[in-house]
Amino acid sequence: MYTALLNEAFARRNNGTFILRIEDTDQSRSTPDSERKIMEAFTWMGLHWEEGPDKGGPHAPYRQSERKDIYHRFAGQLLESGHAFRCFCSAERLDLMRKTQRMKGEAPKYDGRCLTLPKAEAEARAQTEPHVLRMVVPTEGNCEFTDGVYGDISMPWSNIDMQVLMKSDGMPTYHLANVVDDHVMEISHVIRGEEWMSSTPKHILLYRHFGWTPPQYLHLPLMRQLDRSKLSKRRNPTSMSWFEAQGYLPEALANFLGHYFVRFEEGEDELMTRDEFIQRFDIAQVSKAGAVFDVKKLDWMNARWIRERKTPEQFRADVMKWAARESRADRVLDLAQSRVEKLADLAPLIAFMFVGHIDLKAEAFDGLKATKEQLREILTRSYALIDTLTEFTGESIFNAVAAIAKEIGLKTKDAAPILFVAITGTTRSLPVFQAMEVLGRSVCRERLRAAVKLVSDEEETVAEEAEATDA
Repeated sequence: MYTALLNEAFARRNNGTFILRIEDTDQSRSTPDSERKIMEAFTWMGLHWEEGPDKGGPHAPYRQSERKDIYHRFAGQLLESGHAFRCFCSAERLDLMRKTQRMKGEAPKYDGRCLTLPKAEAEARAQTEPHVLRMVVPTEGNCEFTDGVYGDISMPWSNIDMQVLMKSDGMPTYHLANVVDDHVMEISHVIRGEEWMSSTPKHILLYRHFGWTPPQYLHLPLMRQLDRSKLSKRRNPTSMSWFEAQGYLPEALANFLGHYFVRFEEGEDELMTRDEFIQRFDIAQVSKAGAVFDVKKLDWMNARWIRERKTPEQFRADVMKWAARESRADRVLDLAQSRVEKLADLAPLIAFMFVGHIDLKAEAFDGLKATKEQLREILTRSYALIDTLTEFTGESIFNAVAAIAKEIGLKTKDAAPILFVAITGTTRSLPVFQAMEVLGRSVCRERLRAAVKLVSDEEETVAEEAEATDA
């Protein structure tokens, strides 16, 4: 979102077109649900794209999985011109090659074994053997280009791998698909994260092979935690749906992310609207050290937006919209109806569905019918389920947890209370698996992460105390 925000602002500032392209060449990681989440997040944040899979446009289709014929045509051109070659190396050989290179202290890269295959032999083998298409890379000299953030860049061609362009399943890799799409869709500027800087020589080389002019590249430094480590969804809440569920205002979050690109004078108010950001952002303000994601500052900014920029009517509307998110209130009431004797019972029963964090204590797990090891196993493996379940429904979560419980010798009825505590803070509440479905992946991920950490820290504390006693 940090990157998308600047892309859209750049397009608006320069009377350009903001395009949403779904890059789903990795079919194992791309799902209709992930595409829907992207669009929902963009819409919630107020980003508007003129062209995309839902709107069409002069360069449709906008899903890369639907553009395979286009990529095959251009891949054929590279093969014909000698700028690409067929590679028949097995996964086992490539693994051994990389292992050997690492043992020698070398950076793993393809050794060129299939590069010298006679064309006729390669064509004949391609009829019956699985293979990929790799790009030919120079062995001497440097790739030199100017980045919009980092300035003049020079990278030795000898450090650039012979990148796979077409996979054995017929799908292109990101590298070929993006270069082709950026050219065909007349992209003038590519603003992306710095993790793609090392791949830019591959992309520039493809432009050279095709005889095209590359776009202007701008690589944004990675967003980091206060300790300068990288943000990671394994350790931090990074999902847009989590921030929405916590009740952050999209205006405040956009303001917070946008302030990394704006110079503020001493004493100047940092609150700004989207239009003000578009007029004021400056690429030169980007810190090459990386933006620091300070949640406390976001909280301060969100509070100011609520108190200073919202009328009472707007505040009420925002609250009702937040409570009704994905029909959450209706679904929660459906789960609660059979568990209350009077309406006043609702508040304590469903409060966990509407709070940012539950005040979880290690003692809450005391008395459960599980050993310390089983407790930790259920929590750790349930946490891992958050991102691996294809469908995040009450039924699928129940079935997966039941399977884990069986593996570790625990009855499902004894495993469920562990999840009750981790997700709700108590052992009695709404049906926990259905509640997890309503809460969504991002909220459940954070609560299970906290529970795993709590249990782990508790055990470390006990061990430290035991060591101290022994000493």
